[in-house]
Amino acid sequence: MKRGRVVTIGESLVAFIPNAHTKLRYVQQFSKVVAGAESNVAVGLSKLGHLSSWISKVGTDEFGQYIIRELRAEGVDTSHVLVSDEGPSGIMFKQFSANLASQVFYYRKGSAASTLKVSDLDWEYLKEAKVLHLSGITPALSTSCRDVVYELFRFAKQEGILISFDPNIRRKLWSEAEAKRTLSPLLVQADIVLMGEDEGELLLGSGDRYRIAATLLEKGAKAIGIKRGGEGAYVADATAGFDVPIHPVKVVDTIGAGDAFNAGFLAGVLEGCPIKECGRMGSLMGALAVSSYGDTEGLPDRKTFDELMKNEKEIDR
Repeated sequence: MKRGRVVTIGESLVAFIPNAHTKLRYVQQFSKVVAGAESNVAVGLSKLGHLSSWISKVGTDEFGQYIIRELRAEGVDTSHVLVSDEGPSGIMFKQFSANLASQVFYYRKGSAASTLKVSDLDWEYLKEAKVLHLSGITPALSTSCRDVVYELFRFAKQEGILISFDPNIRRKLWSEAEAKRTLSPLLVQADIVLMGEDEGELLLGSGDRYRIAATLLEKGAKAIGIKRGGEGAYVADATAGFDVPIHPVKVVDTIGAGDAFNAGFLAGVLEGCPIKECGRMGSLMGALAVSSYGDTEGLPDRKTFDELMKNEKEIDR
């Protein structure tokens, strides 16, 4: 299998998972895991046997060391993560209601990652990437982070590195107007686009998956995965488009599903799979993510993944 390094850049946080399905005021105990859109993708790719790197800034605190340790343990290259005293590592709390719906509360304002700037990056190292995976969360963190993302797009185009982009709009971080103004120009430059239908409505003026795909292909995108939640996904490239059904699983935590889809889809792209196969790989990874607590804890190793891909029966978790 031909391997190419995927480099992801963005903030990861320590996520506290409550041990009870009730309001946080009544919760007495938590477990902690690492959460972050870009590092989730890096972990998923690493589990599937691909080289992946995560670049960011963490604080000079125990949480920063925890994030680095956990990602390194999953096989992700963290050698270019900066440890900085410019701010703390970000944290977040999940809250589950009785019907399993989850909410997220962020404590990331002024975090170390939000101080990431263009001069922090090792541009020679980045030249080794085959794919640069970025999300729309990073430019929402600060002006310097926005500058980093814009420069990464310019650099990738110059160096012939594929850009994978997930708008991943976080309305708790900025307004829809600001998100549209910042992300729309990036979306149409990406080679691989991974997004939701609702994001298409905001950024492209249409929530119709076929129209979103047609618009992006017209702009030069090479591979597109449109995530549709419980409806599955729609994937397309210049040759064809397919609706991909979801894998039936027992859902316990929906957060992280989109990142897992991205990892499976990108693994397919790296392996030269047809676009429909990329979609099936993404769909399976997304299903495994929602059937366990935490963003990446339910993701499989390659052997298990290949077995599940061959067996389309219900995944019994």
